[in-house]
Amino acid sequence: MENQNKTITLSDDNFKAEVLENKSLVLVDFWAAWCGPCKSLAPVIEALATEFDETVKVGKLDVDNNPASASNYQISSIPTLLFFKDGEIVDRAIGAVSKKVLSDKLNALLQTGTVNS
Repeated sequence: MENQNKTITLSDDNFKAEVLENKSLVLVDFWAAWCGPCKSLAPVIEALATEFDETVKVGKLDVDNNPASASNYQISSIPTLLFFKDGEIVDRAIGAVSKKVLSDKLNALLQTGTVNS
């Protein structure tokens, strides 16, 4: 089966439209090409994008190519994952987090709108 890319590429130019103005749950992966943990997390992010295709928008933002967005959210360590709902940050994860942890966070946010962690 061919793996189709379900993640969207985010940039400083489209961040507002794709994330902040989106009413659904959005997971944003702040990453860089030189970052080893980011590379190991990439297949997890893609799997989540496929698994939650109908309910969650999953995007990746390269911090080197989009410094304004990275600066706006004070991204000082990558990978950093921010969870947005109605344009607001509702949760975050820093580092190479397991698929189960991220999936649990997404499921909790979809059910309640908040994470109790």
